[in-house]
Amino acid sequence: MEDKDWNRLVRLLRNGHCTPFLGSGACTPTLPTGKALAEEWAAHYRYPFPPPYELPRVMQYVAIQEGDTPYVKSLLAARLGRAGPHDFSAPGEPHAFLADLNIPVFITTNYDDFLATALRDRGKNPDSRICQWYENDRAPDDGPNPTVSRPLVFHLHGRVTEPPSMVLTESDYLEFLLTVGIDRGEGGQLLPTPVASAIKTQPLLFIGYSHEDMTYRYLFKGLLRGIPDIHRRKHISVQMMPPVDSTIPEAEELAKKYLHEYLGSDLKIAIFWGTARDFCIELRKRLSTTA
Repeated sequence: MEDKDWNRLVRLLRNGHCTPFLGSGACTPTLPTGKALAEEWAAHYRYPFPPPYELPRVMQYVAIQEGDTPYVKSLLAARLGRAGPHDFSAPGEPHAFLADLNIPVFITTNYDDFLATALRDRGKNPDSRICQWYENDRAPDDGPNPTVSRPLVFHLHGRVTEPPSMVLTESDYLEFLLTVGIDRGEGGQLLPTPVASAIKTQPLLFIGYSHEDMTYRYLFKGLLRGIPDIHRRKHISVQMMPPVDSTIPEAEELAKKYLHEYLGSDLKIAIFWGTARDFCIELRKRLSTTA
């Protein structure tokens, strides 16, 4: 990220004109990332295909082996529920950092309730809602208008407390994309008005994703690509460096150049290379020092 990107982000956040979008990397080390879960379940179920493992594909295999997708979702919900307490006081902890900001709408593809917990710890009264992609009677619930003191936490991919809502297998992702388009006009979307408006009109701050994750790629193809060019804003994405071929000289620099050009020119995304906590530490410092 360049200084101009940092300065723009600081101004946007101070005015509440940016929408955070949280992925699994925001929950480490308490919860495993999608990649770590894929490796864990691939080993347990003897997934016969070679790495790299992607969670939706591995869980599709698991669901077929078990013959019962809802059962597999309940197993994963139980697995995540056994995690120990999350330390919100750790330096750069993303949920605690975001809870301090004057933001009315948060979007997450995580199944946990860490963000709502952090907001309550700050004296706020979050309204947590789940995307109804999995229901036969599909209708968005706008609910009360989000405010800084009563922010909306929208679980785009479901929540651990309601396993059927979890977007988990490859089939789930395809069904999700077919039913939750933001570019289909009236009656064609399942996003509450504040969420659809945030995605269409505000810069998004992606924290906890990796470009190699299927979740991240599906988000862009299913959500951002449907936005007309005239409405597209410049977004920020916090990225860990993906694995590269060490036999190729300067492979890491080539990969970064490619991702900068692909995400920057095609999708208007500025990249911060590092962990979610590194990013939050740096952003907190800039928020406190930038005029």
